[in-house]
Amino acid sequence: MKDKIWLSSPHMGGSERKFVTEAFDTNWVAPLGPNVNGFEKDLESYLKDDIYVGALSSGTAAIHLALILLGVTAGDEVLCQSMTFSASANPIMYQGATPIFIDSETETWNLCPVHLETAIKDRIAKGKKPKAIIAVHLYGMPYKVDDITAISKEYDIPVVEDSAEALGSHYDNKMCGTFGDIGILSFNGNKIITTSGGGALVAHTKELRDKAIFLATQARDNAPHYQHSHVGYNYRMSNISAGIGRGQMEVLDKHIALRREMNVFYKDLFKNVKGVSVFSEISNNYFSNHWLSCIKIDSKLAGFTSETLRLALEDENIESRPLWKPMHLQPIFEKFPYYGNNVSENLFKNGLCLPSGSNLTDTDRDRITSAIQKLS
Repeated sequence: MKDKIWLSSPHMGGSERKFVTEAFDTNWVAPLGPNVNGFEKDLESYLKDDIYVGALSSGTAAIHLALILLGVTAGDEVLCQSMTFSASANPIMYQGATPIFIDSETETWNLCPVHLETAIKDRIAKGKKPKAIIAVHLYGMPYKVDDITAISKEYDIPVVEDSAEALGSHYDNKMCGTFGDIGILSFNGNKIITTSGGGALVAHTKELRDKAIFLATQARDNAPHYQHSHVGYNYRMSNISAGIGRGQMEVLDKHIALRREMNVFYKDLFKNVKGVSVFSEISNNYFSNHWLSCIKIDSKLAGFTSETLRLALEDENIESRPLWKPMHLQPIFEKFPYYGNNVSENLFKNGLCLPSGSNLTDTDRDRITSAIQKLS
């Protein structure tokens, strides 16, 4: 059988082992240490904008802490982009709050400002002003920052900016992860850089970041014994994982360039195929890291469906994946309110994520080309 071509596999840069070995040699293997501090500083320098970063065990943990810091409790409502991975929505449930799902718009595939404002007005009319908005930069594509921020300010509802897929993406030359009241990053194994598993919370004040770290380290009070006045969590990143992250930061921009080259590769591959469009920026204000390159297929024009293409690639041991199934269609979430007009449903039905890793070779690209050309 041919070697597997993965959708997005980890890509080491070379220095990760040095930082991890140093952690072992100095016995810093706990969820604190020089690599954790160094990784946080690396991220702060990269994101700029006078922000403060807390390294955590996952992006999901970061969203959970963000909701806690914003005062979301049982019975509250949180507005959430429907087309996303479930980790964006699950922490709402952790808090006993109610998710209110919002459709996407067609240009960035992200949170629709029109449906967002409709939902806010309707929830307020029903006597329940939402506590927070979770907006996602899907597949690395910045959401409509100006519109979402304006709505957030008008109705005084804070934004949790889910940048799990968007490290290195930017809008108007400002980095994703720094727009919301609290930003979220992920370093899962399939992300643009990885710490094997991990995430981070991005705050605009040191006080908020420190509070997040306090909660992430079991909320231990300042005392010689173990004393706790708040519910705490075991959400801090380990010094070992952070060492991998420090090495990955050295190649982040290179990885972004390689992912963007894959997006260009697909644009060239499909340029003469009717009914297939490659997901791209809508203007020069947007810069996507193209964590995953995605296509949308009009089967009537193309002569094949997204599922037909997925299976054709699978036959060649090439991984592809449907776009995120919207949260309001998921069995666990289908009972909750949804505001929209089927944009996310149509994207799910007709879209496909294609191999996008920064470690793909010319041979891999030849195999992908051959498999697709057989079909088209």
